[in-house]
Amino acid sequence: MTDIAEPNTKCGFVALIGAPNAGKSTLVNKIVGTKVSIVTHKVQTTRSLIRGIAIEGDDQVIFVDTPGIFPPKRRLDRAMVDTAWGGAKDADLVAVLVDARKGLTEQVENILERADGIKLPKVLIINKIDLVKRDSLLALTQKINEIASFDETFMVSALNGDHTDDIMTYFASQMPKGPWLYPEDMISDLPMRQLAAEITREKVFLRLHEELPYASTVETEKWEQKPDGSVRIEQVIYVERDSQKMIVLGKGGKSIKAISMAAREELSQIVEAKVHLFLFVKVRERWVDDPERYREMGLDFPV
Repeated sequence: MTDIAEPNTKCGFVALIGAPNAGKSTLVNKIVGTKVSIVTHKVQTTRSLIRGIAIEGDDQVIFVDTPGIFPPKRRLDRAMVDTAWGGAKDADLVAVLVDARKGLTEQVENILERADGIKLPKVLIINKIDLVKRDSLLALTQKINEIASFDETFMVSALNGDHTDDIMTYFASQMPKGPWLYPEDMISDLPMRQLAAEITREKVFLRLHEELPYASTVETEKWEQKPDGSVRIEQVIYVERDSQKMIVLGKGGKSIKAISMAAREELSQIVEAKVHLFLFVKVRERWVDDPERYREMGLDFPV
């Protein structure tokens, strides 16, 4: 009887948590090598758990980009924060990201205190180190480690990619032994319909970040592969009031055309085919209280 060889592969989950705009989505995109999570200067743009998949040698690391953690005021806020902490508890390793520029804010302190209670391996990632002096980095790291204990501390610039290779090497070494959960060429478990909606939502935020409140969401209603290889995508941008609909449309349809053009261009690169994108704007009052909208976003509906 021959012994069954132990698998050489490792595979596991790393949850990235932190305050809004700490750079979690940027870090995931940089390590994975392509966009799997939207990035805007508007805080709280990541709403659900976005998984990016990276490979280091024989090891597969699945990054869970969680929504930014902040004091929730609305039902949607609560759903996002609950999702973030739930993602952290289900991981093999937790990485706490801190924005070096903002430093140790009250919000960051609250996150650190709660993270300290999670009985999992934890690492600290100080991000945006290219924007601050080294002396302040060392002082910040010392203060943080007095609040919560971490197995390792990394200082990176997710935007530039500085030292992100070190993070990936470490994460891979810490994953449990076992087979890969995803095929080698898969970069995310996010369905294309949902990724397409996220891309368009990003363009809405980038275009209308000052005028449009958070009460907007995008859903992909139709995805059709055409005989010539192109893709027809129909999406609805939901807002809560007629005044918001007018903002999305813009004078003479200028805003919606710009949003559509930017989203179509990026989607064409992702699907590697010509994309015919059709955007519709609909008013759905109090959609933030509709459980179906939460299911579309991959969130649990908080009662």
